[in-house]
Amino acid sequence: MGGYRGTRGGAKPRAWRRLGILGAAFFLVACAGQDTRVSAGTALSGAERLFSAGYGDVEDIYIQDVPIDALAIDGLNSLSTVDAEISVTRAGSWVEVARSGAQLGRFPAPAPSDAEGWGAVTAAVIGLARERSDEIASAQPERLYEAVFDGMLADLDAFSRYAGRDEARENRASRDGFGGIGVRIRLVDEGVRILSVMEETPAERSGLRDNDIITRIDNQPTTGLNQREIVRRLRGPLRSRVSLTVRRETARAPLQIEVARAHIVPQTVRYQRLGRIARLRVSGFNQSTTRTLRDKIRQATREIGPDLAGFILDLRGNPGGLLDQSVAVSDLFISAGRIVSTHGRHPDSHQYFDAEPDDLARDKPIVVIVNGNSASASEIVAAALQDSGRAVVVGTNSFGKGTVQTVLRLPNEGELILTWARFLAPSGYALHKRGVMPDVCTAGLADQADAEALARLRSGGLSVDRGLLRADLPMGDGTEIDTFRATCPGGQGEPEVDLEVARRLIEDPALFARVLHGAPSETVSTSAPGTRSMLAGGTR
Repeated sequence: MGGYRGTRGGAKPRAWRRLGILGAAFFLVACAGQDTRVSAGTALSGAERLFSAGYGDVEDIYIQDVPIDALAIDGLNSLSTVDAEISVTRAGSWVEVARSGAQLGRFPAPAPSDAEGWGAVTAAVIGLARERSDEIASAQPERLYEAVFDGMLADLDAFSRYAGRDEARENRASRDGFGGIGVRIRLVDEGVRILSVMEETPAERSGLRDNDIITRIDNQPTTGLNQREIVRRLRGPLRSRVSLTVRRETARAPLQIEVARAHIVPQTVRYQRLGRIARLRVSGFNQSTTRTLRDKIRQATREIGPDLAGFILDLRGNPGGLLDQSVAVSDLFISAGRIVSTHGRHPDSHQYFDAEPDDLARDKPIVVIVNGNSASASEIVAAALQDSGRAVVVGTNSFGKGTVQTVLRLPNEGELILTWARFLAPSGYALHKRGVMPDVCTAGLADQADAEALARLRSGGLSVDRGLLRADLPMGDGTEIDTFRATCPGGQGEPEVDLEVARRLIEDPALFARVLHGAPSETVSTSAPGTRSMLAGGTR
């Protein structure tokens, strides 16, 4: 999931949207040559309230002003993904429904921005289509909701989408946690293999180990069950108990282990000691990320002691997550100044986040590693630490997802995920499409010998022209952005040379300081031909 602002956030949607309009007026329908009155109540139960909420959310929250009537027609036309013969068109002041070219009925079109009116029409059209189409009549309600919302959001940006009830439940579990035991699993022929046991969880306390095979859950065999069913059986209410039959290579007979479920938030932070250096791998940003990272920093400080040389914050492959967590993570290392700002159409989208005093790393050198899959919240952290002068960024150009999504729960327990703001780095540039440009570019070094790469690092041959690091680019000019990104193309892999470069920077304080503060005489420009003149025309 990426750069979510969090459920509801500070938005103030209108109260009527969540109340529904079950007492709405009847709509005139011309059907088979007769005038008939069809109520929205003939549609799926709750559909009117659901779509009214969805349209109202887009009208209130989305980063651009979009016509609700056009979204509704696009959404209704996507019923053709369920029944290819169904079509919905706007004909002047009417919404017409046809199947196989024959008109089924028509409804008065509400005003373009009337979210509750279009919600009622959408429900009534679905109700009519269910009466005349076997495919739509037999489809599960969630399938119809998904079809309409997918069509409705198709012309918005790539990050706005609908998550149905089941997917939304998993999304919430990833962000906020769930009742479970704390294991990562994979289905195998013998049962369910435990890939890893999360720290400080019921699974760890009960003695479960990596590579254990769960063959029975509450005495029911796991063979033949799919992943969703396994997850459903392992999760449950807090403090409830689950009985597991476990096969372990070192045990002669199957083990019977009973585990009491607890609140589990997926683990996103891992600590690895590399000599005098602490490597902190952050794979995402959920509700526990900052707390866990703080604990790991303290653990490293205790474990390594006064010999601690610095920290590597590895954000490669991190797709993002909660905005507030990216701010809090940045604040662990930055003691003053701006972290990020967000700006959109809604008044509450204009927000500014500043650091509080204190630096948990106690001024120790920090190297942040990013790649082409580092996106959204991870880009906020990288840009904040780079712009504040707190860290050197190593790797390749990051993904360039510079928008914030807000997650809005719908009446059916699904979620509408809408882009509501863009975020700006502390120095003022927009990250969207542009991404974070590293101080030290490792693009193309994967096949080079470490000695050669490190020699180039020392000579300044890997340092990016400092004029590029904070350059603001017009988002509408794809050519300028493409040229900028070609300077250090975003890599998808995680080559070992990234870590070697990071380690060398921390182990050599003079080299770290030179890269951190810039030294033109030592820096070799890696910019693409014409980049300097191109950036001169950028606007702020």
